[in-house]
Amino acid sequence: MNLTINKDRLAGRLTELAEIGRIGETGVCRLALSKEYKEGMKRVREWMDEAGLKTRFDNFGNLIGRLEGKNPDKPAVMLGSHIDSQPSGGRYDGTIGVLGGLEAVQTMMENDIVPETPVEVVSFCDEEGHRFGVGLFGSRGILGKLEPGELERADEDGVTRREALIEFGADPTRLQESEYDADKIASYIEMHIEQGPNLQEQDEPIGIVSGIAGPRWLTVTLTGVSGHAGTVPMPMRQDPVTGAAEIITAFNSIVQTEDGAPAVGTVGDLKVTPGGRSIIPEKVEFTIDLRDSDLARRDGYEQQLKETVKAVSEKHRLNHEISDDGGTTPKESSKEIMTIMSEESETMNLAPPVLMSGAFHDASHMADACGMGMIFVRSKDGISHHPDEYSTDEDIAVGTELLYRTMLRLVADIA
Repeated sequence: MNLTINKDRLAGRLTELAEIGRIGETGVCRLALSKEYKEGMKRVREWMDEAGLKTRFDNFGNLIGRLEGKNPDKPAVMLGSHIDSQPSGGRYDGTIGVLGGLEAVQTMMENDIVPETPVEVVSFCDEEGHRFGVGLFGSRGILGKLEPGELERADEDGVTRREALIEFGADPTRLQESEYDADKIASYIEMHIEQGPNLQEQDEPIGIVSGIAGPRWLTVTLTGVSGHAGTVPMPMRQDPVTGAAEIITAFNSIVQTEDGAPAVGTVGDLKVTPGGRSIIPEKVEFTIDLRDSDLARRDGYEQQLKETVKAVSEKHRLNHEISDDGGTTPKESSKEIMTIMSEESETMNLAPPVLMSGAFHDASHMADACGMGMIFVRSKDGISHHPDEYSTDEDIAVGTELLYRTMLRLVADIA
């Protein structure tokens, strides 16, 4: 394939950025607003400056590089992702979207193409959410969607997000000044590793994202009666673990009710109290993560789950409680942007599959403000949030080429 973008420059930057916060041979730890994060963002800003973009840090800890174009007052086309990581993450999650976006805009400038509309490359702050417990901070911030008390959330060392922002150089008393008017953003495109095995199984380097599943989070608590494991007869027991096992098994079946549906359900955390080999438990608490791209179907599965919890609890004479832990609604990609991506893929002799994203991204909130599109890049064995996370330079270059060509269409079509 004849690439317009500079594959070697992009690969070199990815390699250099991976050295900042490197752990082991291939791992990365760049927690949001940490010393490593600050160093990484500083390096990305230097590359943006070298490319000729006008750069700034905002008060949410985001880095923005802007090219004004012929009509600076028009809504901007925005490209971006994040460079913060999990504590033991990989070098590609998020970073290919930031550096790929920079490569696309730099290539456009080097080819003496002046866009009709402004273009921005954004590295959003704290997409991962590990340090302070809630992610997508920067993308929610610029849209005015932060929740009360978020600045007072503390990390494991007791440092609050407010304090970390101040240390980073931001001013949390002036967050509103960094918010965007929604009519100032025309579209948002994010390139990201797939974080799943579908592209590898289909032997395709890239995919086009149709939408982002909306997670629904609940916590189920079952309370029974504790007792001696050796003396209480089985028919007399009120064992919450037995009830939890039935509910979890039923939940696994519920999300597979409709063949081919992209729904997924996970019980990721389970706590047994008091906990002991010879003790019948008194209480069990477990989390529910339910995701689907279809909101009505997701709501239906949630209702089935709640009915199951009630029925199983009555069967085993347990008290039950279901707490609402929030979530987000599913988001659809822009049909216009998907069409452009499909058409430009044909010119590259590619036929990328259309995939749904089960993971959430900054794009999920940007879709509330503008047309959103995403490109997935093949992930080896579907591994992500782990040092073994890997995408080839060739696949990343192909994704960036499609990002570049899609961007060119958007900056022209808006004029």
